[in-house]
Amino acid sequence: MHPLAVFGTSSDAGKTTVTMALCRLFADRGFRVAPFKAQNVSNNSAVTPEGREISRAQCLQAEAARVAPSHLFNPVLLKSYGDSSVQVIVNGLVYKNQSIVGYYDDIVSLQEHVARAFSQLQKDYELVIAEGAGSPVELNLLDKDLSNRFVASTFKTKNILVADIERGGVFASIYGTLALMEPEMRENLIGVVINKFRGDRRFFTDGERIIREQFGVPVLGVLPFMPLNIDMEDSQSLKNYQQRLGNVKIRIAVIAYPGLSNYNDLDVLMADSELDVELVISYRTLQSFDLVLLPGSKTVMNDLRWLKSQGLFHEIKVCDKPIFGLCGGYQMLCQNLHDPNALEHNTPSKETGLGFINDDVMYQAPKVLASGSYSLFSHSIKGYEIHFGRMDRYPFYYQGQQTCGTHVHGVFDDDDFRNHYFKALNPTYQGYAYRDYREAEIQQFADRVAENIDIDVLLRVLQAGR
Repeated sequence: MHPLAVFGTSSDAGKTTVTMALCRLFADRGFRVAPFKAQNVSNNSAVTPEGREISRAQCLQAEAARVAPSHLFNPVLLKSYGDSSVQVIVNGLVYKNQSIVGYYDDIVSLQEHVARAFSQLQKDYELVIAEGAGSPVELNLLDKDLSNRFVASTFKTKNILVADIERGGVFASIYGTLALMEPEMRENLIGVVINKFRGDRRFFTDGERIIREQFGVPVLGVLPFMPLNIDMEDSQSLKNYQQRLGNVKIRIAVIAYPGLSNYNDLDVLMADSELDVELVISYRTLQSFDLVLLPGSKTVMNDLRWLKSQGLFHEIKVCDKPIFGLCGGYQMLCQNLHDPNALEHNTPSKETGLGFINDDVMYQAPKVLASGSYSLFSHSIKGYEIHFGRMDRYPFYYQGQQTCGTHVHGVFDDDDFRNHYFKALNPTYQGYAYRDYREAEIQQFADRVAENIDIDVLLRVLQAGR
């Protein structure tokens, strides 16, 4: 089969979720499908069974395709420090920390890694579905592109274009993208998908005709606005999340520092109708909450300094409520933190922690990348680790009377542990089956896409001439 590429008229057009849905729909038709994104920019990552690090988005797409995640699905991952420098991860392992300029200087060698990964996937799978990045017509960056032009031209992908109608200007965004699109990419364009449509689709009948007749490209489907309440790809999605609250039993303050990362740990909590999760982005008293959660952080020292500047550091210190730390947030609970080799910061750094745990954190290479089953809090919990920080006394977890924490991501995904932990805070807490919830979210989203896109048309094009 021809490989398929999902491009977008802009960032946040819906490429990730449309790719996820297509992975599920083609897998349901019996095809062995691999998701792919040549280069992703995200501090939200996970560890594959091989012990490699990739974006959470590609892990979600692999879950939808019912295949194990692999470093081949996301050969280049950039983790931002927020000051024009990034940690570059190649084939799931840390390559180097460098400036954006330095990253672009390495683009040719990175293209070779991308090409090898894609070629291997084509050997191992019947269909590769590649997600683009941003817009495919960023003219000033075309020669530095990995996820759009490079993949489309190197592997002759069949392409679809996703346009976000919610933000307005959908006709201009489609017309402009088509006008600027390189001839080969345009020739291989199957059609356009209108995404995030609200209201009665009949009101867009003329719109479909205009795009078909005036722009010369078919509309493959019009997708209704469908929130997907798992694996939010960026912090903005997290801030826009609308909880479906029921009989609230526990209020949780999540300290949302600027370097917040791996916030997929919050998915399971925000989806729970018994938990009211509030993001704390500036100083406020924490006494009205039942639990204070310190999530992961890409820049722990900087975020500790932010806590101190905001007054939240002192507020947490004097808080008499339970406190739970995850990965970077776990490290903040210790006495002192040292990053002498600038592994996660621009310069060698050290900082005083909150001091709830009698241990120090030392940042050392190589990065710990592990996944599997962990014995934590008297439970056997499946999770994964991504961190440079090492702790001598409590390398995996700490359990005190009021303070708990762990380096392991995914602990709250475990129903038994989550139920036990929250029942201790409020005995009336009931809990729910998170894995069933995730599967239902994926399948329902894919089913809605199937109702509004003719998958048979895509399949005929992908199978033609091969």
